[in-house]
Amino acid sequence: MKIVIIGAGEVGFHIASRLALESKDVVVVDCSAEALQRLTDSVDVQTVVGSGSSPSILDSAGIREAEIMLAVTDSDEVNLVACLVADTLAPATKKLARLRGADFEHYHESFKTNAPHIDTVINPDIEVVRTIERLMNVPGAVDVGDFADGRIKFVGIHLEAGSRLDGVRLADLGNVLQEDRPLIAAVVRDDQLIVPTGRNHLRAGDLIYFICEERNLVSQLAIFDKQVTPVKRVLIVGGGRIGYRLARRLEEKSLACKLIEKRPERCDLLAERLDRTVVLRGDGSDQSLLIEENIPDMDLVVTLTGDEETNILASLLAKRLGAAKTITQIDKFSYFPLMSTIGIEQVVSPRLSAINSILQHIRRGKVLSAISIKGEAGEVMEALALPTSDIVSKPLKKISFPKGAMVAGIIRGETIIIPDGDSVIEPDDRIIIFATRTAVRGVEKMLAVKLEYV
Repeated sequence: MKIVIIGAGEVGFHIASRLALESKDVVVVDCSAEALQRLTDSVDVQTVVGSGSSPSILDSAGIREAEIMLAVTDSDEVNLVACLVADTLAPATKKLARLRGADFEHYHESFKTNAPHIDTVINPDIEVVRTIERLMNVPGAVDVGDFADGRIKFVGIHLEAGSRLDGVRLADLGNVLQEDRPLIAAVVRDDQLIVPTGRNHLRAGDLIYFICEERNLVSQLAIFDKQVTPVKRVLIVGGGRIGYRLARRLEEKSLACKLIEKRPERCDLLAERLDRTVVLRGDGSDQSLLIEENIPDMDLVVTLTGDEETNILASLLAKRLGAAKTITQIDKFSYFPLMSTIGIEQVVSPRLSAINSILQHIRRGKVLSAISIKGEAGEVMEALALPTSDIVSKPLKKISFPKGAMVAGIIRGETIIIPDGDSVIEPDDRIIIFATRTAVRGVEKMLAVKLEYV
């Protein structure tokens, strides 16, 4: 598979890095020779210096032989023009564009059918707001993913000291728990992602990823000593695109919402466009302002400014002053491993959201959705098994999956199966597969060759 990526920023860099590790033929185009040098210093990819909207540059990048082009620069206009030019030079190439501007939102479907023809439009701001909504509903969760139209939840949660599960071997979970035991798909310990077996023990401090049906979420969280409490009062720090979009969603849910924004002209605009949200002009990291706004009464504080350091400081300050929980926007992937160390658990990232959206479209086979976990250490995919596949009609324990991969869920019509070794995949089942980064290539090969999807 040959993939041309327009843009060597954070999204382009990390998508290129991941695809290169999977031995795909990757070419990255960017106007900045420095950005491309940073990329080639880290991974084995080809680079072309120039504008991705230039026909000659796209030709130099080999657009005519590419299966996929990803236009992920920070400029919506460049991404649109790149798709227009690519559609002229290589109509068969699948084109994905990152478009963040609200003005384009109502035209996403038109772009798929009109010039420039874009197969998929990705708006990371929309995906971030959806992620925030999912985290709001699952207290203490580090990651929350939806599969099977939301009927299956993939949840990452820390095991607290004093939990009855501390020190328990996975094979013995059934003896410890009277209720249905969760399917634990992965454990992160000392920053290492582990696909556990029955011999592994759980430890306090582990980040545990488990799969469950939505209807069982409350009872499964109780196993980890987490209680679901409704969010009624929210404070948003930062009134940019994402902050505004989140405030609108909270208004639709009739939640009490306050929004702090520093820029006076932006405050005026927000006050005009929002109906019930209280817009405050000020600095979200100002302790006196947070005290004045009764921060201990807030069920949730979401920090969404364009400055990561401000977001981190405001979240830590809000927690110190008594806010029930916080969600923090972070864009630099290098910050992710540090967050839990300093006490920040719930993190969202527009760039990671963009990568998750892109993944499902570049995987071979009919991958319905894909979610990165632990930054980029692993991936969860939802795919479809056809009658021609040799993964069907035999127990999972007799199927040779790549090391570091496992089937975490089976959806058969309206029935959801949390599998064990004796479970059997039948034709037309939708399956959820968890894989570490090193196992993704093998899983993708299996999906493309053994599971020939429509």
